[in-house]
Amino acid sequence: MNLKFVVPIIAAAGIIAPSIFVQNSVSAEEVNLYSFRQPFLLKPLSDAFTKQTGIIVNSVYAKTGVLERIKAEGANTAADVVLTVDIGRLYEMAEAGVLESIHSPIIDAAVPTAYRDPDGQWFSLTSRARVIYVSKDRVAPGAITNYSDLIKLAYRGKVCIRSVKHDYNVALIAAMIAHKGKAGTETWLRGLKKNLARKPQGNDRAQAKAIFEGECDVALMNTYYMGIMATNEKDPVQKEWAAASRIVFPDKDGGTHINVSGAGVVKGAHNKTNAIKFIEFLLSDESQRIYAEKNMEYPIKAGVALHPIVASWGTLNPDTISLKKVAELRATATRLIDTVGIEFGPGA
Repeated sequence: MNLKFVVPIIAAAGIIAPSIFVQNSVSAEEVNLYSFRQPFLLKPLSDAFTKQTGIIVNSVYAKTGVLERIKAEGANTAADVVLTVDIGRLYEMAEAGVLESIHSPIIDAAVPTAYRDPDGQWFSLTSRARVIYVSKDRVAPGAITNYSDLIKLAYRGKVCIRSVKHDYNVALIAAMIAHKGKAGTETWLRGLKKNLARKPQGNDRAQAKAIFEGECDVALMNTYYMGIMATNEKDPVQKEWAAASRIVFPDKDGGTHINVSGAGVVKGAHNKTNAIKFIEFLLSDESQRIYAEKNMEYPIKAGVALHPIVASWGTLNPDTISLKKVAELRATATRLIDTVGIEFGPGA
């Protein structure tokens, strides 16, 4: 029988509501997703996959709580595929033992070695770069080229950042530890703390707003926010925030740090074959283009054309360090953040 999810509306806290299942009168092939990615990003791809294969895609969306739910459900989980954002979540699921090791020539050919689990438990689907946003008016072209420039005396009181303990920043600091060592990264964090314009706060877009308003000249943000702000018709003021900044892609110490969205097959998946087919589909050229463009990200597969807005930002020189190594250093990065006390702001 075919059990189809009725997708719940998730509360602000991000807890996944209990699934409601409805038995369809006609049996059909299916694949069930637990997803951190918002439904509007997936629907065009799910519909295309169903049209191409006849396999129905059922999905549940939540901001948090997916791992806990899969663990609680155990062998009775309905999930076949998990779709996540951030390498940390992929790694945590693999470490928790809820993902299946799979091997697909199609997946392996599409995803670079550094961006997939060596044991085949997770695979990157798209990437986003953690870059430097600088004021077009107050920072001259070429004045900042690397993360190390953020601790220069010239930028004392001019740098903004969201919580340093946010997943995006923890992953960046973990990558720095891999390249510069713990001592070198601590020196950088202490210098960054001195240069902060304010206590770490807000989301990424709040940093672009701060540049626009003159509260800071420099910020650390993900690339895709530039595209989202620049095309925001519901809140046109965000176009002004985007227009006030330009993106700098760091090109030393490993290059520009990237994070990823990714997928894994749930251990004991009832529709394992379909789960693999779905991930393979998401790595096709057309799916990669659509999947990346929906959120102004970079395709993980080489040779897929970028959205024109993404291409306009310049050349990305991505760090090719193993994302598994980055994930393994996240705990060390968090402890270092606490040691430096950067969360308390520049004067603490």
